[in-house]
Amino acid sequence: MSHILLLTNSLGPSADVLPALGLLNHKVQVVPAEPTALLETDPSDVVLVDARRDLVGARSLTQLLKATGLGTPLVLILTEGGMAAVAANWLADDVILDSAGPAELEARLRLMAARANASAADSSTEIRASGVVIDEASYTARVNGTALNLTYKEFELLKYLAQHPGRVFTRDQLLHEVWGYDYYGGTRTVDVHVRRLRAKLGADHENLIGTVRNVGYRFTRARLAEDPAAAASQEA
Repeated sequence: MSHILLLTNSLGPSADVLPALGLLNHKVQVVPAEPTALLETDPSDVVLVDARRDLVGARSLTQLLKATGLGTPLVLILTEGGMAAVAANWLADDVILDSAGPAELEARLRLMAARANASAADSSTEIRASGVVIDEASYTARVNGTALNLTYKEFELLKYLAQHPGRVFTRDQLLHEVWGYDYYGGTRTVDVHVRRLRAKLGADHENLIGTVRNVGYRFTRARLAEDPAAAASQEA
C-alpha cells in the first residue's frame, strides 16, 4: 500500500478528482495545492497534483516543488484537453487522465515506485569500506571520520579502485582510466600516487590498496595483510 499525497483546491473527496483512487487500497491524504502544505504532511510515495482546471497554477506549483528539492515522484492529473499543454519544463515525472481506470493507475504507481527506488540506489555517492568513506559528490575521503588531504588525482585513483573492489588493474590500465589516454607520463606515476595514498590512509588502512605481484593494484574491502612475497616486491 502506498501513501499518496493529493494536492488539489477541490472541496470534494479525492474520488472527485481521480475516481480510480477510490477503488485502490492506498492511503490518500488530500491537502491544498500549495507548496507550504507539504510541510505539515507525512512522507509520501507519490505526489499527485490536480491540474484539471488551473494549468498555469499547476505548472508553477510543480516547478516550485521540484526547485525546492522534492524527490518524490510528481504526477499531474489532467483532462483530455489539458494534455496538449504539458511540456518538459513543467518538471512533472508523469501525467494521468482523470478518467484513467484503476488498473492503469495502479500500474503507473507501481512503475514510479520502482523507478524511484532505482534512482535512490544510483544516487548514492558514498563508497564505504573498513572505516574509509569516499564521497564523490563532495570530493572528500575520510578515515574513521577524519578527512584525508588528497590531491585531485589521489582522490580519483582511490575512488576508481574502490569502485571496483577486488579487481586487479595494471599500471597502464590505471593510467588510462584515471589520468586519461592523452597522458604521456610513465607508469611510475601510478606507483608514486599509490605510495602517497597508503601513507595518507595510515598504517591501519594502507592495505586497502593491495599489490598483486607482477600485475598491479587492487582495492580490498577487508584489511587483510598482503602476501609477504607481494609486499616485498612492491614498487610503491
